[in-house]
Amino acid sequence: MNKNPNEGLKRSLAERKREILREIQDKFRDVRAEAEWKETSEELGTGGIFEADTQQDIEFALIQMKAETLDQINQALSRLDEGTYGYCLECGEEIPKRRLRALPFAIRCKDCEEALEVAEERVRDRLLMVGSHVER
Repeated sequence: MNKNPNEGLKRSLAERKREILREIQDKFRDVRAEAEWKETSEELGTGGIFEADTQQDIEFALIQMKAETLDQINQALSRLDEGTYGYCLECGEEIPKRRLRALPFAIRCKDCEEALEVAEERVRDRLLMVGSHVER
C-alpha cells in the first residue's frame, strides 16, 4: 500500500518537469542553430530573413509558454510538500479531483477561476475604453 497518496502525482509532475526541461533545451538548441545558419547564409533574401525572424519569434514564444508551465509545475510540487495542494488559493475550498486530474497545477477552483477571468476582462474593457477616449 502506498503511504503517501500524492506520491504518484509527485512522480507524474516530476516526469512532466523533466520532459519540459528537455523540450526547452531542444528549442534553445534549435533557435541557436537557426541564428547561426541565418548569420552565415549569404543567399538568404529579405523575405527569407523575415521568415526566419518570424520562426524565431514563434520558437521564443513556445519556450516562454513551456517555461511558464514549468513554473506552474514547480509551484504545484511546492504546494504538495507544504500540504496545501488541491485547495483553492481564493476561497480555501478543496479543488475537485476531476479538475486536478485535468489541470494538475490548478490553483483555483472552477468558480474562483471564472470570477477572476470575468474581473480581468472587465479591467481590460475599462482600459480599452479609457484608451479610446485618450486617442480622441
